[in-house]
Amino acid sequence: MGPLDAFNHLLNFVTPAAAMAVLLGLGGTIFRSKVPVALGWWARAAIIFAVGVAVLAAGLVVWGRDGKMLTYAALVVACATCQWILVRGWRR
Repeated sequence: MGPLDAFNHLLNFVTPAAAMAVLLGLGGTIFRSKVPVALGWWARAAIIFAVGVAVLAAGLVVWGRDGKMLTYAALVVACATCQWILVRGWRR
């Protein structure tokens, strides 16, 4: 596998985490309440992206392959929990 193929595989591996991060980051900005948020949407998206990549990597290590639906379900739960913590959802 050449370097371009490796880069393509890496890019396709992290795309679900990036999509979740951007959607949650912007969605938290659009649908927020009057509680002030400590971080901007881009900082929340970066943190959610890091959590998402960690979950995808853990799924790859545990099951030995990428693309398991249980890994994607864990990605959604972990990213949503991270977003809830970052926007202080318990104060609403």
